[in-house]
Amino acid sequence: MAVSTRPARTTPRLANRPVVDVSVLVPAKDEAGNLPLFLELCEEMLRAQTASYEVVVVDDGSTDGSWALLETLRERFAFLQPVRHRAQRGIAEALRTGYLHSHGQVLVFYPADLQFKPEDIPRLVGPILAGDSDMVTGYKQGKYEKAFVSGIYNKLSRTLFHVPVRDLNNVKAYRRDIMAALPMRPDFHRYMIVMAAAQGYTVTEVPIPLYPRHSGKSKFGLSRIPIGVLDMLAVWFELRFGQKPLLAFGMLGVALFAVGVLSGVGALAWLLISGQGQRWAWTVIQTCLMLGSIFFATGLLGEQIAQQRSEVREMRRELDELATSQWERDERGAARVDARNDN
Repeated sequence: MAVSTRPARTTPRLANRPVVDVSVLVPAKDEAGNLPLFLELCEEMLRAQTASYEVVVVDDGSTDGSWALLETLRERFAFLQPVRHRAQRGIAEALRTGYLHSHGQVLVFYPADLQFKPEDIPRLVGPILAGDSDMVTGYKQGKYEKAFVSGIYNKLSRTLFHVPVRDLNNVKAYRRDIMAALPMRPDFHRYMIVMAAAQGYTVTEVPIPLYPRHSGKSKFGLSRIPIGVLDMLAVWFELRFGQKPLLAFGMLGVALFAVGVLSGVGALAWLLISGQGQRWAWTVIQTCLMLGSIFFATGLLGEQIAQQRSEVREMRRELDELATSQWERDERGAARVDARNDN
């Protein structure tokens, strides 16, 4: 039976399972050939750990029997929590679903394709559990097909965002409250480090070996490059002007309007002095005035939208706190009942 993927958006964790130290979130699309070995390696890794772990595998609309396999594997691996999307929604949605079904204070984004081995997960979470960092990202060690494209992407990202890590789009571990604070947007997982750093969270990186895929093939091709560039610009604009859109649109509108007014005064003065007018000049003036007015009005509208977004985020934060408080009260009540039953 499929686990529901439609919990309340503000639910930080499910109340019928205990809190654990680390939740490994594993988006999986057609990874039936990798999941058994991946979970076996997770089991080996967990034997040597003192921290408590769970592995939340999100089947993102697989068509290769991954969900039936996960239901079978759930009986074998007690740490496994499978969740299902009936249709593909993408990695960002899969991570969001995994977060809503997880219970760990530290979350780990880890793929199921075995290009990264579970034995390296403790290296990611160690600095966070020790209190030395809020987020840790892996730095790929080894050769891989998209190294050139990845290098360009990382260089552009460092130039735009000034984040002191070499590999932004890789496996990563982060505190639970980082996921709660990030805006939900398509492909946001590529810029989690950027957005977290912009909010004041500390970010470090550790080298992580990269291995060939064990089974299946990559889901990403060259068509993702222009999408990635546009996403990068969108995130840059969000971080720079998301809270104050009037700074971008309003200032541009004022500048164009001022150019139109000054040009109009100059053209009128020239007409009075020489008796000759220039039609093209009046076309430019009208265009500047119209565009300036439109941009300024867009900035004002953007300010209203930004205010609404801030209020929605604050409301979601308060609901998260209420849900967490209720969950803690339920846990304390359950503990008291268990104590009375023991007596």
